[in-house]
Amino acid sequence: MSADPGGGPDLCSAKGCRTPAGWQLRWNNPKIHTPDRRKVWLACDEHRESLEKFLGARGFLKETVAHEE
Repeated sequence: MSADPGGGPDLCSAKGCRTPAGWQLRWNNPKIHTPDRRKVWLACDEHRESLEKFLGARGFLKETVAHEE
């Protein structure tokens, strides 16, 4: 997760998307991360499902929660 260096809103992690994020997709890769480690991708409403499917197909997605800035 990273905020816009210019002080703008946190943006969706989908390639090329500049929409403010409304969701955190918390995940880990069990081959390289400890079980309690969580990486975070941000998602807008439009890209939430596709990013969840991408991570879910690999068994990486642990949870999706609302993103609060």
